[in-house]
Amino acid sequence: MRHTRLVLVGVVATLAALLPLSPAAGTPSPASPDPSEPSAGEVSAAAVAPRLAIDDDFPDPEVIVVGDTYHAYSTSSRHGRVPHATAPGPDGPWTVRGDVMPDRPAWTGDGGFWAPDVSQRADGRYLMYFTGPDTASGRMCLGAALADSPEGPFLATSDRPLVCDPGEGGDIDPSSFVDTDGSRYLLYKNDGNAIGQPTIIWLQRVEADGITLVGGRTELLRNNLPSEDGVIEAPVLVKRASHYVLFYSAGVYTTPNYQTSYATSASLTGPYARAYRPLMTTASLDGAVSGPGGADIGDGRVFFHGALPAGGRGLYVADLGWDNDYPVVRGSRVRHEAERGTLNNASVRETGTASQGAVAAGIDFADSWVDIRVFAASAGPHTLHIGYAAGYGEAQHALSVNGQPAGTVTYPDRGWENWTEVSVDVDLTAGANTIRLGHLSRWAELDYVEVS
Repeated sequence: MRHTRLVLVGVVATLAALLPLSPAAGTPSPASPDPSEPSAGEVSAAAVAPRLAIDDDFPDPEVIVVGDTYHAYSTSSRHGRVPHATAPGPDGPWTVRGDVMPDRPAWTGDGGFWAPDVSQRADGRYLMYFTGPDTASGRMCLGAALADSPEGPFLATSDRPLVCDPGEGGDIDPSSFVDTDGSRYLLYKNDGNAIGQPTIIWLQRVEADGITLVGGRTELLRNNLPSEDGVIEAPVLVKRASHYVLFYSAGVYTTPNYQTSYATSASLTGPYARAYRPLMTTASLDGAVSGPGGADIGDGRVFFHGALPAGGRGLYVADLGWDNDYPVVRGSRVRHEAERGTLNNASVRETGTASQGAVAAGIDFADSWVDIRVFAASAGPHTLHIGYAAGYGEAQHALSVNGQPAGTVTYPDRGWENWTEVSVDVDLTAGANTIRLGHLSRWAELDYVEVS
């Protein structure tokens, strides 16, 4: 199932990496698993990990802001057909208010309604896209509904689905997007995995009313990676200064493999290039959230769901930053290759046993150091996870952050080519930071630094 993006309603603005990604050679750093924390003392996990905002079944969240109130909508649950919650801020406290679609649309039958998307039209009314069970075809299809208030009630705009093609498995996970020129679009996924066919994310132009389709649709992305388990879904499109960013979920949503990734394109219609690694996975979040998916983007945050121990999927919130227009989620590791840093009296050594085939080596002299640029979505405590190898006894490097001493990193002797991690807490500023690791004692080679 899919999740939609956060829209700041009233201004009507669309805000513009398996473990979050280390960038491929020569590309800016898309998100990869890298936790970050403070250098002094103990740090609460809540300071870096995503926050559980709604500890209740609230899957496929959509969040908008109207005035000084946050509104969230979700897939059907015990709270109703389209549950609605409000909060004074992104971290809450959130209160689940009830159902904003009390009347079942005429074309739908029994079953849940999935992944609502809510946006405000130019006429001031609120447009909801939703996925519902189509009685005629027996498939899940897309519908639209309107309301005068974000609290609803939302009433269906037609006694027929907006988009429904049983031959492609039906259609789910609608999302709205308004480009910088004011043109409006509908994104969605055909439910091909339901019938053993490809799953494709589509872009469809619509009129200003959001419900009149214009011309044909355009394929943006289809499932083609083994890690996706045959499924991509939950599209959310954001325009940044240098490119479009298409967020999507991948994998089976009932498993810990469910994840959030993204792809970028200089053009609205593509082609879209996938990030080197996903943005958020269970592993990249160090298990803080299981199966992070259905991301909604906005207000410097990412809203998404994750599996709850008691069952269902709760609403999580995490800080979101943009590193050269690539997304970085605080708490989700981003990998930075040491060999791509700035090396002084050190060298790059190629080895097939290391991440991306090379390491920073020869950091053996008093003036040997490696500078690595890392990015923090927000200021505060972070944890550096340093991949290294040391084989001639315990080694040490002097650590500095943005030119200020930040302690010593100790590397236990685990053997050469046996790449191991050590972790150290640091304080980072929001945005770009420089991590320096300089020779102190004995010898260690550096593979990567991960920050979350």
